[in-house]
Amino acid sequence: MTFFKSHVVFTKAQRHGILVLLLLIVVLQCLYLFIDKPKTPLGIDAQTLQFYQLELDSLRAKALEAKQVKIYPFNPNYITDYKGASLGMRVEEIDRLLKYRAENKWINSAKEFQHVTSISDTVLAKISPYFKFPKRNFKVKGSAAQTKITDRKAIKKDINRATAQDLQEIRGIGAVLSKRIIAYRNKLKGGFVSMIQLQEVYGLTPEVVLKLKTKFKVNTNKHRIQLDLNTATVDELVTIQYIDYEIAHAIVEYRTLHERFTSIDELSKVKEIPLSKLDLIKLSLQIK
Repeated sequence: MTFFKSHVVFTKAQRHGILVLLLLIVVLQCLYLFIDKPKTPLGIDAQTLQFYQLELDSLRAKALEAKQVKIYPFNPNYITDYKGASLGMRVEEIDRLLKYRAENKWINSAKEFQHVTSISDTVLAKISPYFKFPKRNFKVKGSAAQTKITDRKAIKKDINRATAQDLQEIRGIGAVLSKRIIAYRNKLKGGFVSMIQLQEVYGLTPEVVLKLKTKFKVNTNKHRIQLDLNTATVDELVTIQYIDYEIAHAIVEYRTLHERFTSIDELSKVKEIPLSKLDLIKLSLQIK
């Protein structure tokens, strides 16, 4: 026990010495951490640095160039959602153009394109050099000039009487698509009510649908039945394509809450309505 006691028990002087040693260690450690040490300057070769900087700039420029969409000459009348977005057009600008074209109207100049879409001068200046409009032939008779557009005919055929051969005259429609159009038409009572219904034919792109609208139209459909949106019951509403019982109940509930619909377009405020099919749904409804 005396051996262990001599190694464990310290005298007062020894304890003071140990305390001073610990304090000295702490002070030195703090000095090491907090006192700034002289920094050794790094040797940098300015010429080498400039070389690598130029390399980085070159790679960055190539990357930006690769991301840019190459624009080729095109007819602005056939701009799709994807094409418009890639050109820098906003969604509402594209929608204005598609609505304008759905009315069988044509754009014939960059100025008219801006008037219809309301795009900015900056975007117009960027894409207008690539606009390619149909050629026109001018014939002068007396003092009046008559304009004839060579790439489309003035008289449109009835889409409900079109044969497969008639449909195949449209570029982009072959034997398969013409059969699909006729098969879909036969499923509809009395045929197409509106050219909008062509959007439901599988495989028809928006560009081809626009081309069809320039050559064909829908004559008055005698079998067309329209329900009164303000009086139709749930059971009557579910007979319309794309309206199920859940949507029908939502329509009646909205109508009851607001007393009545003031316009067909007000259907868009019903949360359950599939907005992508709204134009097709509206074909079967009216407000008396």
